[in-house]
Amino acid sequence: MIDQNKIKEGIRLLLEGIGEDASREGLMETPDRIARMYEEIFAGMNCDAGEPLSKVFTAAGSEMVLEKDIFFYSMCEHHMLPFYGKVHIAYIPDGKVVGLSKLARTVEVFARRLQIQERMTGQIADAIMEYLHPEGVCVMVEAEHMCMTMRGVKKPGSKTVSIATRGVFEENNGLINRFFSMLGQGGNCYLDQQGEEKDGEN
Repeated sequence: MIDQNKIKEGIRLLLEGIGEDASREGLMETPDRIARMYEEIFAGMNCDAGEPLSKVFTAAGSEMVLEKDIFFYSMCEHHMLPFYGKVHIAYIPDGKVVGLSKLARTVEVFARRLQIQERMTGQIADAIMEYLHPEGVCVMVEAEHMCMTMRGVKKPGSKTVSIATRGVFEENNGLINRFFSMLGQGGNCYLDQQGEEKDGEN
């Protein structure tokens, strides 16, 4: 569980560490504000992906289901700065489908915690495989990282793309090409045998 008192104490020390006066008017309530904010943006720490994926419906056929442009915010564990963007999820049902809002909720479970993009991508794919039992799943994440935008190399607008494939998506490049085509990207990205995008450097 999130300990708000420890967060408040830590923020006061941080303010003092950068040379600020934690008791001045504009900062007096800042530790409390941040503690309450962290309880919201790290809510996924205490959530289980099995909950949103537990309600399934019987569906005939095994055509690809794609939910794209699921917007998310997360926090990089290296600098505790935000990264944000879109998640695209495709899966091949094996007789069961899940409500579309539940896929978005699954993204939130893993986004609302300290993360790295590559791990989050795999966690979403693994959770869908574990709880929905599809024939396969493909998850693609496109995100901008504030640690590259406001510090370090300072390259605003640059995007990091990560992809995780499971089940039949690992074995069938035609499904991957169809996935990219449905995203409107034409399936032109080169994928290696592990399904990792090689069109740029993460």
